[in-house]
Amino acid sequence: MTVLNHRILLAERPVGIPGPEHFRADVEPVCPPGPGEIVVASRYISIDPAMRSWIGVGPSYVRQVGIGEPMRAGGIGQVVESRATGFEVGDWVQGRTGWQSHPTLRGDQTQKLDLSVGSVEDWAGPLGTSALTAYFGLMDVGELRPGDTLLVSGAAGGVGQIACQIGQINACRVVGIAGGTEKCRYLAETLKLDAVIDYKAGPDIGAALRRACPDGVDVYFDNVGGEILDAALIVLRMGARVVSCGRISQAGAKEPYGVKNLGALGGKRVRMQGFLVFDYHDRYTEARAFLAHHLRGGRLRQKLHVVKGLDRAPGALAMLFNGGNTGKLVVGVG
Repeated sequence: MTVLNHRILLAERPVGIPGPEHFRADVEPVCPPGPGEIVVASRYISIDPAMRSWIGVGPSYVRQVGIGEPMRAGGIGQVVESRATGFEVGDWVQGRTGWQSHPTLRGDQTQKLDLSVGSVEDWAGPLGTSALTAYFGLMDVGELRPGDTLLVSGAAGGVGQIACQIGQINACRVVGIAGGTEKCRYLAETLKLDAVIDYKAGPDIGAALRRACPDGVDVYFDNVGGEILDAALIVLRMGARVVSCGRISQAGAKEPYGVKNLGALGGKRVRMQGFLVFDYHDRYTEARAFLAHHLRGGRLRQKLHVVKGLDRAPGALAMLFNGGNTGKLVVGVG
């Protein structure tokens, strides 16, 4: 019996929030592996904000996904055929699966999962790339120190949840910003943050920040950009650090938000820096050792939001930008 590879291809470049109308499905026989290659049955496919830049019209930090190509994505799956040294049928791996049910991948670009460190679901969540992003963003870019006040926007998302907990592990006062009652309840009651701000609850985010952070903010981990970034700049303390991780609020904006309070950076000697997690590839083992240690110790958790079915991946991507997920968003395949 011929095994088929179900794929979701980019059909057109979106303007604004991407959704199902920008993709199309197709099916083809699985590509037989050549020397050094493996065939993987996908289990979880990651849905990430960076995908918007990969399919847009403007410049991106990586090559854009071509029209008619499978949507680019990281994922986890199980080896079903191998011609690569070190990979056996049944091994669990992570790599650039794309939106495909049975991709053929290069072994030298794929990592075997160590299930003694965490479960397959752990590797999709608190040991995955989103968690690594939070770790390096805070520990390296943000230079997080015990006793800091840490403010995290997008705090109920895949990166934000881990950033909040790394702050708690490092004895910081942690304030999270999220949108909606369910997300804020999760942050307050499950993660037990010191303060939680629902940006949807009122028009004055600046006043809410001043109430939650009366002594100011030492590190702001920014996942959203826009108006919330602008308000956060006002409550920064002398020598604060702003970690520019994402600007998801601008994905569907008709016009880019003009940040007005950048003048606060100079007077307070604030450093604002962007980064990419891939810059730290050689240190992934270090980060995962930290994350796994606290995962085993019960001080780290992550809620996975699983959307079942490869055909629902385009809708899941739209959900990410509409704020419909709580936790790390993944598509469950099979």
